[in-house]
Amino acid sequence: MFENFVVEDVAVGDAVLHVRHGGDGPSILLLHGHPRTGATWHKVAPQLIQAGFTVVCPDLRGYGRSTGPEPTADHINHSKRAVAGDMAQLMTALSHERFHLVGHDRGSYVDLRLALDHESRLDHVALLDCIPMSEHLSPADARFATMWWHWFFYAQPDIPERVINADPDSWYRGDPSVMGSGNYAEWHETIHKPKVVRAMLEDYRAGLTIDRAHEETDQAAGRRLATPLLVLWSLRDDLQQLYSDPVKIWENWAHDVRGHGIDSGHHMDEEAPDLLTKSLTDFLPTKPI
Repeated sequence: MFENFVVEDVAVGDAVLHVRHGGDGPSILLLHGHPRTGATWHKVAPQLIQAGFTVVCPDLRGYGRSTGPEPTADHINHSKRAVAGDMAQLMTALSHERFHLVGHDRGSYVDLRLALDHESRLDHVALLDCIPMSEHLSPADARFATMWWHWFFYAQPDIPERVINADPDSWYRGDPSVMGSGNYAEWHETIHKPKVVRAMLEDYRAGLTIDRAHEETDQAAGRRLATPLLVLWSLRDDLQQLYSDPVKIWENWAHDVRGHGIDSGHHMDEEAPDLLTKSLTDFLPTKPI
């Protein structure tokens, strides 16, 4: 995986991020979702480099081989604001003052916070399988709670750690034939680390508490993304079942938004990398803004 990429650990405040980066051209920061690592982009990142971009693929704080501070009762150490701050510092350390932003699943929530808190550094933003957490939670009903029950299970104290750590393979059920052997091996190693599992769960606990509060504050203030926004969703997942047109929701959060579905299951970066790459390269300019 990631032939000719630089692989290193970069200290950013109270976290140390494991990161792969390579290429030449406008910079793209790719952020993974749960329970993946930056290796999930191994089929997409080389294609983006071929298209003329520089690509940066970190593990989020506490995920994979990245480290971060211990959890706190208010979950602030795993808030999207804290993780977005990591990413801003990482891109500065790698000499990328301005960059495009792409995120999937939990990584897309970090993207949203990064776009709101550090918008002067961003050119274009692409969010995959995501609507704002507050948009999920404000009208949450029995249908949503039944389909996305894991959000509420992961938010419980202690119990999910005991359940997942008892048999991580059965809980997460990765498939090396779909993920790719190297990506699978890296993912498999990390899900067997209780400290990583705890950090991944803290991500969800922050989501239902401090992250939601931050989004609602932004919404009340009428804040909207100034950067062009691309929204993509997996047609064989359940986001479209819950919200027939995710673009309509994002129009309340961005001035310039477009999007469409991708014929894939949830992990589109692994299952439909060519379709995803084409959508991204059609949207992202290859010349600096």
